Amino acid sequence: MTWLAAVADLDVCDITTTGRVSGRPHRIEIWFGVLGDTMYFISGNGPTADWYANALASSEIIVHLPHGDHVGRARDVVDSDERRRVGDLMGAKYVWDGDPSIGLTYDAWCYDVPALAVEFE
Repeated sequence: MTWLAAVADLDVCDITTTGRVSGRPHRIEIWFGVLGDTMYFISGNGPTADWYANALASSEIIVHLPHGDHVGRARDVVDSDERRRVGDLMGAKYVWDGDPSIGLTYDAWCYDVPALAVEFE
């Protein structure tokens, strides 16, 4: 998808998930990475982060970008090789010191916490 390649270097995007309890839209700003036709997100706050839990409960996600919105389907990244690629991608794009306030190291963010893949039609 050429539109994905064109936005791969943006720092952030917004995503909207559907609240798993409320059923209402839940929009956040988030870091992302692009590999091929897939957009990836890492849940630094772990599996209980609302956006992540919402996406697992209802896989439709709206990705908001400067040129428009795109609807995709989310899936948990469970394959260890894919998770390693996501960590390498995100670690190369975003270099930071981790988040000591939640006990999150940079290495754990890259490779251990949950990741979500979003694919588009």
